Amino acid sequence: MTPLDRIREQVTQNKIVLYMKGTPQFPQCGFSARAAQVLQACGVQDFLAVNVLMDPEIFENLKHYANWPTFPQLYVNGELIGGSDIMIEMYQKGEIQKLLQDALAA
Repeated sequence: MTPLDRIREQVTQNKIVLYMKGTPQFPQCGFSARAAQVLQACGVQDFLAVNVLMDPEIFENLKHYANWPTFPQLYVNGELIGGSDIMIEMYQKGEIQKLLQDALAA
């Protein structure tokens, strides 16, 4: 299975996927920490967190999957939502909460 196939499988088999540097418990950069905090603030506990630092193939190929060059990357129902800045902006507007609740309820 190619790295792009693995990414495609991860984002389509899981309702919420966060590609990040580190883990939600031990983030390895501030942006990843903020992304994990947004999910936690929304009450999301059931999601796949992929530590891109531990998987060089994912690290190298994820930027090509959705043409998004940076980490973290949040996918909901197979769709790229964005990085931590977009997540924070959506949280402040009350948008990401509904998106995540709808995804988990489906």
